[in-house]
Amino acid sequence: MTRISQPEDKPGTAEASTRPARPDVETDTDIGIDTDTDTETGTEDRVPSEHICDGGTEGSDTDGPDTDGPDTDGPDTDIPGDDVPDSDERDTGVSHTDVPGDDDKERTEDRTPEEHPEAPKATRTAPNEPGSVSALDPASAPGTTPPEMTARRRLNIRRPRLWVAVALVLGLVLATVQTLRPLPAPVPRLEAAHASYTIPGHFTMPWPGEGQAAVTLPGTGMVGTHGRQRPVPTASVAKVMTAYVLLTERPLRKGEEGPMIEVDAKAVEEGRSKHESRIKGLTAGQKFSQRDMLKMLMIPSGNNIARLLARWVTDSRTEAAFVRKMNAAARKLGMKDTTYTDPSGLDAATVSTAVDQLKLAEAVMRFDAFRAVVALPSATVDGLDEPLINNMDKLLMSELSIRGIKTGSNTPAGGTLVWAAYKTVGDRTPLILGTMLDQHFDGADPNGANSLTLVKDNSKKIVRAIRASLTSATAVRKGRVVGYLDDGLGGRTPLVTEEDFTVVGVPGQRVELRITARGAPLPHSAKAGTEVGFLTAGSGQDAVKVPVTLRNALSSPSFMAKLTRWS
Repeated sequence: MTRISQPEDKPGTAEASTRPARPDVETDTDIGIDTDTDTETGTEDRVPSEHICDGGTEGSDTDGPDTDGPDTDGPDTDIPGDDVPDSDERDTGVSHTDVPGDDDKERTEDRTPEEHPEAPKATRTAPNEPGSVSALDPASAPGTTPPEMTARRRLNIRRPRLWVAVALVLGLVLATVQTLRPLPAPVPRLEAAHASYTIPGHFTMPWPGEGQAAVTLPGTGMVGTHGRQRPVPTASVAKVMTAYVLLTERPLRKGEEGPMIEVDAKAVEEGRSKHESRIKGLTAGQKFSQRDMLKMLMIPSGNNIARLLARWVTDSRTEAAFVRKMNAAARKLGMKDTTYTDPSGLDAATVSTAVDQLKLAEAVMRFDAFRAVVALPSATVDGLDEPLINNMDKLLMSELSIRGIKTGSNTPAGGTLVWAAYKTVGDRTPLILGTMLDQHFDGADPNGANSLTLVKDNSKKIVRAIRASLTSATAVRKGRVVGYLDDGLGGRTPLVTEEDFTVVGVPGQRVELRITARGAPLPHSAKAGTEVGFLTAGSGQDAVKVPVTLRNALSSPSFMAKLTRWS
């Protein structure tokens, strides 16, 4: 009788005692089967594991009982592979161990814990009982995938397809949105190489020995500055801001006289003061046009008129609201070192710098009414007993073509002056603006009278030197590429000048250049030669400009440029 060694079942693995063994991986040496050697052939007859029965090998009539009858030798021992299906069982999917019979009953009842103390008891259930695996259930056959596993595999296959479909839909939506979004407006841009131009040659400015000064050519930019730009008293130069706010709040068209303004009792009383500049001989209820009031403010520098206009503009009894407007205008113009405390400049707390006053001078000279008034050496006004004499009369009547703007003087401020001059160069007559503050006469100076003479003389030297040195220079030749039109999506079309770009300035002056767009929106496609902007220097009415055009045709952005844009 061949004895089969019993493999140990590890504790806690009851599943192993009922799971069918895999006959295709077993060998004789693995399960301890004795083999008979054929003496004639010298080969061994191996007994297939699927033919092993309880208690011995199939066909043995000496070592064990017949498989069909009861076993009388003793209790059977489970053999590895005992539950392995026969070949015909594998074909039908029905396991031998699942068929109830006496052998099953004996195998179940005859096991004792003493024979296999380590092995847990295996519980076998009859078919169709609760908890049993039906022999007719296809999912219980070896090699059969349970339905839930099949569904999971199908889901795993379908999931990537679902994500691909989602990605395609999102991509289509993104492409549609990108291509239908409004295109950014094309912007003309200047090449760095043409950001500035320095006029050839050298020029030395005759700056004063003290105080501060600044000179600019609005058509080409700043010529130079002198001294520490710190806030100092302005004296009557403050009236330039009073005129600026007046004309901003109540504009006067060219040749227009404007509304009539009534003189109040306060203006009459202030006109009797002997310690400040004023308009004398006024009577309460008297009326003057806005233009005549502007003349009384700027030509003889009437302090009482400055305060009267401040009250009229704001329709109030004091000048406080108007002073707030003065400071608001200063901030808007970028006059960061300027503070106004009164509309006349008599208060020493009204302070500014030469550079700040240049910003104001350039802004106020844009008003036709202002330029016409400040250029007058004198004027007569109906209702006044005396003509108005300009404090800048000697400068205005000189050969230097000075056309205003305003003087100032008192003891705290010394002499102050803002001036405007012109000089014709070729076919151009550029405006020249200058300021000079904090000029103090070394000696007796009653109420700043001698300091006023000093600031006029020092300013005249500067005006004369600049006028003598002004020159014209070609910064960019016609047809030169100066920049490009940026379509906002990476496309760049070269821009060229349509004319020679010529500037007027003093030798050594650095002129800042820029490209400015025309008023109308730029197209996304245009033919070569289309005008898209201007090469520009300076600011305001005196700015120098020449047209810039497309050197090549401008094409609409491509589909890929629209699809991949970020803006």
